Parts: sequence; structure tokens; C-alpha cells
Amino acid sequence: MRHDDVWRAIDTLAAEHGLSPSGLARKAGLDPTSFNMSKRGTADGRNRWPSTESLSKVLNATGAGLADFTALVMGARAMPELRSRSRTKIPLIGLAQAGSSGFFDDGGYPAGAGWDEVELPQTGDAHAYALTISGDSMEPVYRAGDSIIVSPAAPVRVGDRVVARSTDGAVMAKLLTRRTATRIELSSLNPDYPNASFPVGSLIWIHRIIWASQ
Repeated sequence: MRHDDVWRAIDTLAAEHGLSPSGLARKAGLDPTSFNMSKRGTADGRNRWPSTESLSKVLNATGAGLADFTALVMGARAMPELRSRSRTKIPLIGLAQAGSSGFFDDGGYPAGAGWDEVELPQTGDAHAYALTISGDSMEPVYRAGDSIIVSPAAPVRVGDRVVARSTDGAVMAKLLTRRTATRIELSSLNPDYPNASFPVGSLIWIHRIIWASQ
């Protein structure tokens, strides 16, 4: 196991339950600062690891199994039970509508009265929403009529499929291929469509796609 992978798994577990890392620590009965970024390394640059006791309390508090957590450490993008447990209604609009004004607030969360609802697998993110795919710009990964669940709370890393909104109002679903201090590069899922590169300030938000009905 790698240090970064273990901490990423904790962040993802928190997001799947609609919590920040601090909120997860509190839920597990730990000091709220236990999972802060400052606790993940020492002043002299050495890695600090969560204790097995902390991990045990986190798993007990969330109901996650060790196998679930191990899957996150090994690179799973979401908790396995997301595909099989209870279903809930979440906001839904078409991806083509998403760039219009009034559907998202300044934080990138669903807003306004123009949303429909769809019953899809439950996620721990209270702000999760669904988009209906139209057109062929995301084939062969997503096809017209597919619904994707997008989680604003889920950690985003290179290699994730994401939905992003630019400052000019465009909303796009792409693959996050590179992220530096100054630029973000997004690759098209359909090779017939161009890739995109943005200065960091040109994207208002980037949310991770955590599930798709196909």
C-alpha cells in the first residue's frame, strides 16, 4: 500500500458518506483534525500514516468492510455497494441543458426549479445529481439516453471521468488527464471530438462521475 493511496481512500470514504475528512473523524469518535492534510506528513517531509485503530473506528462508524476499504486503496473510484444498495431520487437534467443559467449555484450544486428527479442508486453525497447523455460526443463510454451520477463531494484525481464547467458557461463530460498548478487538461471520451486545455481559473468546478446507468 502507498501512503497517498491510503489517504485518498479515507477521503473517498468520507465523500461517499457526504462528509469532509474532519466530519468522518468526528463520526468515528476521533479528534476532528485526525485526517487533516497537516497530519499526513511531518515538518521534515516524512509520511505519516493513519493508525490501524483509527481505520477500525472509521470502518465501524461508516459500516464499510475491510474489503471495501482495500478496494478504495487499490484504486476503486467509489464504494462497491453504491451499485447494489438502496435507491433514492436525485435531481436530473440533460447534459445539453446543464450549461444554461439557473441550474447550478456558485458552488456548483444543483439549484433552481428546472430539475426533474430520477431514482438511481443511493450515494452519500447530499448534493449528487444526475445528467442524461445526449448526442455521440461521449461514445463509446456513454451513449445517448445513459444517465450518469455526478458527485461534487467526491475527490477528483487524474484518470477520473468528470463533469466540468468553464467560466463561459460550457458544461462538458471528459477524462481528467493532467492537472498542474496552472493548467487542467481534459480528454474527450470520443476520439472524434477535440481535447481541451484550460488555465486553472477558467474552470469554475470539476465534479467526478461516480456511476452510470448503461
